[in-house]
Amino acid sequence: MEIRVLQGDVTEIETEALCLGIFRGTREPGGAAGAVDRALGGAISDLLRSGEFRGRRGETLLFPTLGKLPARRVLLVGLGERERFSAEAVREAAAAAANAALHLSELSTVVHGAGIGGLAPEGAAQALVEGAILGRYRFRKYRRDGEDEAPTPKLERLQLVEFDAAKVEALERGAARGEAVAEAVGWARDLANEPGNALPPEELAARAQALAREHGAMRCEVLTERELEAEGLGGILGVARGSARPPRLIVLEYTPPGFEGESPVVLVGKGVTFDSGGISLKAREGMDAMKYDMAGAAAVLGAVKALAALEVPMRVIALVPAVENLPDGNALKPGDVIPMGDGKRVEVTNTDAEGRLILADALVYARRYAPRAVVDLATLTGACIVALGKEAAGLFGNDAALLAAIREAAETSGERVWELPLYEEYRELLRSEVADLKNSVLGRGALPQAGAAAGAMFLREFVEYPWAHLDIAGTAFDVETRLYCPKKGATGYGVRLLVELIERLSRSASPPKG
Repeated sequence: MEIRVLQGDVTEIETEALCLGIFRGTREPGGAAGAVDRALGGAISDLLRSGEFRGRRGETLLFPTLGKLPARRVLLVGLGERERFSAEAVREAAAAAANAALHLSELSTVVHGAGIGGLAPEGAAQALVEGAILGRYRFRKYRRDGEDEAPTPKLERLQLVEFDAAKVEALERGAARGEAVAEAVGWARDLANEPGNALPPEELAARAQALAREHGAMRCEVLTERELEAEGLGGILGVARGSARPPRLIVLEYTPPGFEGESPVVLVGKGVTFDSGGISLKAREGMDAMKYDMAGAAAVLGAVKALAALEVPMRVIALVPAVENLPDGNALKPGDVIPMGDGKRVEVTNTDAEGRLILADALVYARRYAPRAVVDLATLTGACIVALGKEAAGLFGNDAALLAAIREAAETSGERVWELPLYEEYRELLRSEVADLKNSVLGRGALPQAGAAAGAMFLREFVEYPWAHLDIAGTAFDVETRLYCPKKGATGYGVRLLVELIERLSRSASPPKG
């Protein structure tokens, strides 16, 4: 989709449709909507007073201008409550508008919030473009033509219209940033939506290598079984034992010019390309969704893609331990003891708590980079969904400054987090009688005690640097409460959050030496 910023009067723009945002409860439109209303002889006011359009979140109404404006149609989109307006409301309004313009090739729009909404122009433009692109996303790789009940919007051109020439440069920056981030989110969604047979560990590694070839500031190294054995990464090797598909450790590095040798931020993503639970087999209902168990991997790879496109001045390394978790005769068994990358021995009491085993090895591997900070993302626990639903990821960590930076980035990006505790008493839940620790909490009820915290506490045993863990089990797929997310399928959660975080950290970092 082509994206342009135009300077001019909305009443004079020749376009297929002109999109205007309306707050809920508005009776007399102001700003750009007011100017269009006057040109239309009060048509918008009539719709508002009659209740035909109420301005509710995501509500749309498309009607012809009948030659009263150069624009052939006006598209009203609801912004929701004025007092709750935010960049997130802009994303949702833009997604709703893009989907309402299914049969159009061009949509021109005011930048919702950049005027009377009170948002900074650059941020408003970024949110609008993100919402429009993400709202149009569909994964149709495996569908034949003509079999889709919800066709991809035809929209080929999105034009952001601004009267004030002084704002145009900021809008252009925001639009360009929004486009780069949204494209990376879509790429991450594509990865997570791939079925397990199409994206085993080797193919996920090949996708990362292909990405690295597209950018001169990237390089990708892939550790095979032989290298994993040499490194002693028994968690990754152990989980992979039950699959005919060999494991991989993907190392994708983005180093902008001048940052060679600088301490990086390391992003670790859980890459279980399909999770049956292993010998601790999952129930058959919903097991098809376990292709999404590599959504953390997709997020960290997508974030690096966006950071490279934006040329963010920060060295960043993504580590993805990639495995399948299947139950054949060689698979891990409950009660087995395996060695980890740092020499610790772990009693595997539950083979369906495999994500923490492969992440732990990746966290150990990250030590060699003397990282400035490490953030891992994983669809780790069902317990986190019980705690937070699909509205936020669980946030844990050992560094107050890093946790604060993530919370601030989440507020800006719209990808929510909620901090949960790592009480020392949780360490007792992992105590093993036969090894250094066990990988799972065995509770008496239907759910284990503090399951999300126990998973995070297990990971903490393997870190020696500022670290944060995001449990994205609830937010990674099938989120129906965001208009720019598919009702079914991967959300790409984490890409926007990580990009915002890395940009914040880059602004506070010391300039590279030399």
